Amino acid sequence: MSQLALPLQLADHAVFASYLDSSNETLVATLSGIAAGHYSHGCWLWGATATGKTHLLQAVCEAAGDRAAYLPLTMLLDAGPGVLDGLASRELVCIDDIDQVFGRPEWEIALFDLCNQVFDSGSQLIASATATPRECPIGLADLQSRLARLPVFQIKALGEKERVSALQLRSRHRGLELPDDTATYLIKRSRRDMASLYEVLDKLDKEALRAKRRLTIPFVREVLGAG
Repeated sequence: MSQLALPLQLADHAVFASYLDSSNETLVATLSGIAAGHYSHGCWLWGATATGKTHLLQAVCEAAGDRAAYLPLTMLLDAGPGVLDGLASRELVCIDDIDQVFGRPEWEIALFDLCNQVFDSGSQLIASATATPRECPIGLADLQSRLARLPVFQIKALGEKERVSALQLRSRHRGLELPDDTATYLIKRSRRDMASLYEVLDKLDKEALRAKRRLTIPFVREVLGAG
């Protein structure tokens, strides 16, 4: 996916195949359809931190290829709203953490202009946030009205058994075998949000490759220095 000269790169693991859609099947099906060019305007997805919003937006962009542009606003705050210029020429615009710029008049005006251009041209917009458009502190009423047109989906957090399955799915995507007992051990001895668990899994992946070891509990305990 080309990036409008921005130094951004999609994570290699952020694809639909490595995302456990349990409890979020309708959302994932909708996003897959949007990536394929279906649906009229796009959608809005919201959920707590580390529930998979970034993964899903990047998966959409990976599936859509050069038709899409990915903008993580948390990383682009210092660049200013000029980063939105020209985005409406894309068929699909994915804006991650859009709520990070609400309350900043110059950003809200630029987003309002972008929404008008996207909707008028028949392109699609996907935005992620920690709340619905109606609940976000948007100062520009017209912007809130435009964003409220998007179908809204909440990302539901995974239960413990689902987190085990999600870790194992990510492991298989990396060519690793993660036994049930090892996955359960990780969940009980690490921060329980999926972003933190995936970071631990990334570390274990590198160490297992270096040491030519399997992901057993003793090996995980050795790598993490846990008791």
